[in-house]
Amino acid sequence: MNLAVLLSGSGRTLDNFHQQISEGRMAGQIRVVVANTADALGLEKARGYGYPAFHGENNEAINRILADHPVDLVLLAGFLKLYTPPEHLRRSVLNIHPSLIPAFCGDGMYGMRVHRAVKARGVKVSGCTVHFANEVYDEGPIVVQHCVPLEDEDNPEDIAARVFAAECRAYPEAVNLVATKGIDYFWP
Repeated sequence: MNLAVLLSGSGRTLDNFHQQISEGRMAGQIRVVVANTADALGLEKARGYGYPAFHGENNEAINRILADHPVDLVLLAGFLKLYTPPEHLRRSVLNIHPSLIPAFCGDGMYGMRVHRAVKARGVKVSGCTVHFANEVYDEGPIVVQHCVPLEDEDNPEDIAARVFAAECRAYPEAVNLVATKGIDYFWP
């Protein structure tokens, strides 16, 4: 599969994708990386890995960039805006969320906001969800979920570290499932 990666920040998930693909544990090839922030560290990392990397400030700019590259699947990797793909990629956008959807999700629930809410609620299990993205935050079909047990003494940073470790396994697993079963398998 031809993969596009959209990011907003440091590129930690891109690092994981690059390693997993290099070691033969994740299907596909990264064809382009786009950040909605011009100074995203992830762009520098992408260029270091040899991927075409660009700044696209909004959906229109991002879609113009993607049109110049072969793309079968768009991977949102810490992309902090609601992405609207071109029609031919409408069902081909995967996202990872740092909780077990439907808990702790929706507009405004991302990153440390999720982990602080998890801690405040006192839940005993958190995790991550890889799902197809649609026009509503965190409502597309779920592909993979991984659970993470929590301890009472965990702080939000501890929870974030555990969940990110699970994300590093779950996202490549989800990409592999999509590559094997096809995109249409997951949509009703």
